[in-house]
Amino acid sequence: MSPELKTQVTGIDPEKIRVDFPILGRKVHNKPLVYFDNAATTQKPQVVIDALVNYYTGLNSNVHRGVHYLSQQATVAFEEVREKIQHFVNARFSHEIIYTRGCTESINLVAASWGRANIGQGDEILISGMEHHSNIVPWQMLCEEKGAALKVCPLHPDGSLDMQAYADMLGEKTRMVAITHISNTLGTVNPVKEITRMAHEKGITVLIDGAQALSHMKVDVQDIGCDFYAFSAHKVYGPMGIGGLYGREEVLNAMPPYQGGGEMIKNVTFEKTLYNELPFKFEAGTPNVGDVIGFGAAIDYISGIGLDQIGAWEHELLAYATEKLSADPLVRIIGTAPGKASLISFLINGIHPYDAGTIIDHMGIAVRTGTHCTQPLMDSLGISGTIRASFAFYNTKQEIDRLMEAIDKVKEFFL
Repeated sequence: MSPELKTQVTGIDPEKIRVDFPILGRKVHNKPLVYFDNAATTQKPQVVIDALVNYYTGLNSNVHRGVHYLSQQATVAFEEVREKIQHFVNARFSHEIIYTRGCTESINLVAASWGRANIGQGDEILISGMEHHSNIVPWQMLCEEKGAALKVCPLHPDGSLDMQAYADMLGEKTRMVAITHISNTLGTVNPVKEITRMAHEKGITVLIDGAQALSHMKVDVQDIGCDFYAFSAHKVYGPMGIGGLYGREEVLNAMPPYQGGGEMIKNVTFEKTLYNELPFKFEAGTPNVGDVIGFGAAIDYISGIGLDQIGAWEHELLAYATEKLSADPLVRIIGTAPGKASLISFLINGIHPYDAGTIIDHMGIAVRTGTHCTQPLMDSLGISGTIRASFAFYNTKQEIDRLMEAIDKVKEFFL
């Protein structure tokens, strides 16, 4: 099948899409930019940039607390995005969506609020060996505070989760399972619905770190059945500094507030404060209104293209890159689980990832090098880091060819 026909089958024309992203037209080191660092953050389409500019030039006002026109209009726009997110992840109610600064704060919110109320001496929290630091450190802090234990489910050599070990580790003392949907280092897509079902059969609460998932696949939190789902806008072509937490209504209602201050209160006296209802109980202080609106524009943009179409094209890019990299005898791919998401971590034999990344950068190609905030995973693999190329629907096969040319330059320089 020709590349032209495949593009037609997936419904994605990356050359047309690229026009929507201003930064993709620039040069780096006098070469056209190839952006393969999408797992760290995605680029922003013009409609998202316009949404930010339009808010600050025509609508800038605080929300919920004003009767004047701008405040009312800003509040409507702000809450409309909450409903967009609700439908985007298929939550039951919009008040199950809590605005946060991103996935990291969402996990910290759960660890601090739910965790302090439900974790005690001798309890266990179960994570996996592929977790991002943001889904390790908050639980470590909670365990240190409460005298609980952090347990780590091992991985198979291909980077997939050892589900038999997972089943065996769900014990009477397990109170929380916190696992990533998609590994930001290995690309492994975890069976989160099955993970949740197995935990719930034992009365265990489940949090899914969805930072890498929302931009690649349709997420249905009701189908997954999880209690919490954390996400960030900047991984989904939206602004930085904004994201959210889905939580089941009954679980959120039972949790104490995370922070104190404006918006999360219903009534305050010096003797007693009555807390606000959901979702405002967890949204203390002036919210990031402009970036929320930008997040809404990003959801509209990718929804208009279609996540099925996006996923199909990204899978095609992954297959093409995997074939190219696997053909090089000096390249070793780290993480080969079936059904991977569209990223590849790899090493070039005898060359440190930072050295390789420097040469690749001078070829105008942005890749990520290092531990990718998964240092325990790297330690378990016995490596200091990897080179990571992560793909988005605006990437092309020609860009992958340029990466292979850059790898050849790396080998020429160092070997």
